Parts: sequence; C-alpha cells; structure tokens
Amino acid sequence: MIKRIFLIKFLIIFSIFLIDQVSKYYIINIFEFQNEAIYLSSFLNLQLIWNEGIAFGLLSFENDLYYNLITFVIIIVILILLFLIKNDDQYSYFYSIIVGGALGNLIDRIRYSSVPDFIDFHISNFHWFVFNIADIFVSLGVICLIVAEIFFNKNVNEKN
Repeated sequence: MIKRIFLIKFLIIFSIFLIDQVSKYYIINIFEFQNEAIYLSSFLNLQLIWNEGIAFGLLSFENDLYYNLITFVIIIVILILLFLIKNDDQYSYFYSIIVGGALGNLIDRIRYSSVPDFIDFHISNFHWFVFNIADIFVSLGVICLIVAEIFFNKNVNEKN
C-alpha cells in the first residue's frame, strides 16, 4: 500500500514536470523563429519572456550571487516539500503538485539561468504577469493547501 501511494505521488510529480518541460520545449522552438506574440483569443496570448527573477519576474537582477542564492533556496524548498510528501496525509498530494511545478522551473533556472514564461493572460489592456505551466501547478497546489486547511480546520473546530 505504501509503495502504491509513493508511486501515485511520483507519477503526479513526473507528469507535471513532463507537461511543463514539453510545453516549454515547444514554445522555445516556436519563438526561435518568431518574436511577436501569438494571439489565441481576446484574453490569452503566447509570448516568450525569460524570467530572471523569482515568481512573476519579481526581483530580477543580473548577478551570479543572486542566481546562486535563488537556486539554493529553490533546492531547499523542494527538499522540504519532498520530506513532507513522505507523510501519508491529504496534504502530501498537494505538496506533490507543488514539487512537480517547482522542479520544472528549477531545471530551467539551472539550464538557462532563467525560466521561460509564455502564457499572457489579459483583460483589455490589463495584463497579468506572464507565467508558465509549472507556475500554474505551483499556484494550484498552494490554493488546494489553503482550501483544505480552511475546511479541515472548520470540521475539527465544529467537532470540538
């Protein structure tokens, strides 16, 4: 039973990592020959942006010390999350989702010294930060953790 649970968590992580890396591979190859955004709908574009900062391009600096520090922090966070995945509770699946996305961005940061972001969501002239598939899964995992915590604590408090 434990091996089956571990296998499920591994498949979650690997599937998310694979989807993220394949999507980035195709986007990088498409934009190798095209510099302009690809308009998919009135609210969604594809546009390759190389993110040298942390989440959503924040704290972008051209500095080896900064790059190494960010890479180190990301590795530590992934190791902590992997430790948390060992637990067999409802949250460990959400941690697996986060790790899958974080690994995708970590590999890019090591390979390219930046992360390729390409999903440009916008409403009229208001553009959200450009992001990628890994970012979606990291955000989804965090949202699931928050929602589970709110509803789990609500049920525990009602029992007491």
